[in-house]
Amino acid sequence: MSTLRKIADEKDARACLTAVARSGESLRMWAKRHRVDGRSLHAWKRNLTRWETVASTKKAPRLVELVSASRAGQRYVVRVGDAAIEVGDDFDAGTLRQLVEVLRTC
Repeated sequence: MSTLRKIADEKDARACLTAVARSGESLRMWAKRHRVDGRSLHAWKRNLTRWETVASTKKAPRLVELVSASRAGQRYVVRVGDAAIEVGDDFDAGTLRQLVEVLRTC
């Protein structure tokens, strides 16, 4: 069984994606013909698109620390648009406020 070549890095991914676009073939067919792992190339395409979208909005991504509660208790779901946050009885109101603000910026 032959092994397909994985995409090595961003430069490799961009070169392959440019070649796919020039060929007029689907990503899947181009990858198969060039013995490139199509899943690897597709993942790079998806991530590059996401990075470019974030860069174009000029909003720096913010990191939020999530800590899971170890004790069992009542659970609550807070919805903001299409997103949901599940919290327990021991949730911190300040943290929930921060999470809701992050969701509003998305």
